[in-house]
Amino acid sequence: MSPMSSRFGRVGLAAVAITVPAALVLTGVGVGQASDHLPSSADARPHHSAHQAVAATGLDDPAKKEIAMKLVSSAENSSLDWRAQFSYIEDIGDGRGYTAGIIGFCSGTGDMLELVEYYTRQRPDNVLAKYLPALREVNGGDSHDGLDPGFTEDWRKAAADQAFQDAQEHERDRVYFNPSVEQGKADGLGALGQFIYYDAIVMHGPGNSRYSFGGIRKTALSQAKPPAQGGDEATYLHAFLDARKEAMKSEEAHSDTSRVDTEQRKFLNEGNLDLTPPLRWEVYGDPYEINS
Repeated sequence: MSPMSSRFGRVGLAAVAITVPAALVLTGVGVGQASDHLPSSADARPHHSAHQAVAATGLDDPAKKEIAMKLVSSAENSSLDWRAQFSYIEDIGDGRGYTAGIIGFCSGTGDMLELVEYYTRQRPDNVLAKYLPALREVNGGDSHDGLDPGFTEDWRKAAADQAFQDAQEHERDRVYFNPSVEQGKADGLGALGQFIYYDAIVMHGPGNSRYSFGGIRKTALSQAKPPAQGGDEATYLHAFLDARKEAMKSEEAHSDTSRVDTEQRKFLNEGNLDLTPPLRWEVYGDPYEINS
């Protein structure tokens, strides 16, 4: 990993609910700054109407979903090989305890606990089940009490189990991917907009607080209308990314906004609202591309 590409968890514990809910806030208006990024006639691809965006291939299409996983992994792991991250685990010193797995499940924010609970329902005799009492105790903070010294080694052992890999994908989809795609479609957004929602909820978590996904969306809605409300898709997405950057800059661990500036905003400025390859971008100065 490059120095700037350590795994980032959700936004600070003081800003979001500890237990991560599956549902997202669908409506609301917050306070934010107007976007300086209005659509240009020089965009490489035309902007979508609500009808066109909904009719286009969604992020839940298998090929688009694979692209989404690679894009997130480029920012979270400095690699497009997201499947290599099932065994990843470390404490990155962000106040959330251990961060681990393909989506950065955290011992301090509840989603790691829910993952191990789900895994244990599928395979009761798994190597992580004995840590459930400790995971319940440390939820909400950065403590390792009851987890050290064996938890990280046992996590890596569990990661070799197909059932644990399936559990990580199940919880990723249940808590993050499916709700963000559903909200994106409800807002009339194409695959890029759905991905922008997904990446935001991965880092900031669902919820209603100012810098959670729901709060970021409220701020964007105060500045622009999404296609489902008759607005221009690119204008709305620029407003959302502006609000996202404000949320990122509110916390030191997220203050490098290149995943917005040189990845998501780049695709948006190119008019690639369907997230169609070839895709070329940078994160933390490292170049990546997806050609098919």
